[in-house]
Amino acid sequence: MKIGVIGSGIMGNGIAQTFAMAGYDVILSDLNEEAITRAREVIAVNIERVLKKHDSMQSGNEILQRIQFTTEKNALADTDLIVEAIIENMEMKKAIFKELDEICAQKTIFASNTSSYSITEIAAATTRPDRVCGMHFFNPVPVMKLVEVIRGESTSDETIAFVQQLATQIGKESITVTDAPLFVVNRILVPMISEAIFVLDEGIATAEDIDKGMVLGTNQPIGPLKLADMIGLDTLLYVQETLLNETGDSKYRISQSLKKLVRAGHYGRKTGQGFYCYS
Repeated sequence: MKIGVIGSGIMGNGIAQTFAMAGYDVILSDLNEEAITRAREVIAVNIERVLKKHDSMQSGNEILQRIQFTTEKNALADTDLIVEAIIENMEMKKAIFKELDEICAQKTIFASNTSSYSITEIAAATTRPDRVCGMHFFNPVPVMKLVEVIRGESTSDETIAFVQQLATQIGKESITVTDAPLFVVNRILVPMISEAIFVLDEGIATAEDIDKGMVLGTNQPIGPLKLADMIGLDTLLYVQETLLNETGDSKYRISQSLKKLVRAGHYGRKTGQGFYCYS
């Protein structure tokens, strides 16, 4: 079985690595040679890091050789499954799926790793909406066990079953979700993080004490404000805006302090400043 992955960012690289480490042949596609070269280097390092932690008969080079790095979408024509993992931009996603629909064999199933967009709308850009679903991995992909398998309006039972089985074969556990804004995990998680920001805004407690309270009081591995910084405040704001726009529900209101931090370019860990300072 041959797996295609489009997009060599953090998620795409992790998805390609996970399939390769499970024994699958993978074609990782991106727009330019620089991105693909960087992806090869990053994945090689990450594979070795995993192998050091776990006894394995495989070598890093053996795993890496299962991944074909390319800028040519035509290389994906004969794949069994393609997972799209580009940036969250609906028009770009639909354009890619439309192009893949023309290139790929009819057997090919299309999956999107989107964390928020409608699978039904994405599938409508193709002539095979029954063979399109969501396959939402969590970061870091090689570590996190969950995959949300999202059923669009026209997704067939056969497609869902195929993707569920594939998730199991790569060592993941899946939950099946009906197409809805943010699906399940983010639909629950994002409002919790948002409420923590409002608690901070209202001066009820410091960021440190909010996070300490949630870690020690609810047994979470990381507090919501540190988690927000890890996710990226720009990403968090985008996801919150999507949820608010899609539902029109005022309970998903957005903190002004989050907007101000993003406008100032303070996105969290990746910029060195968010709710915490990372020097």
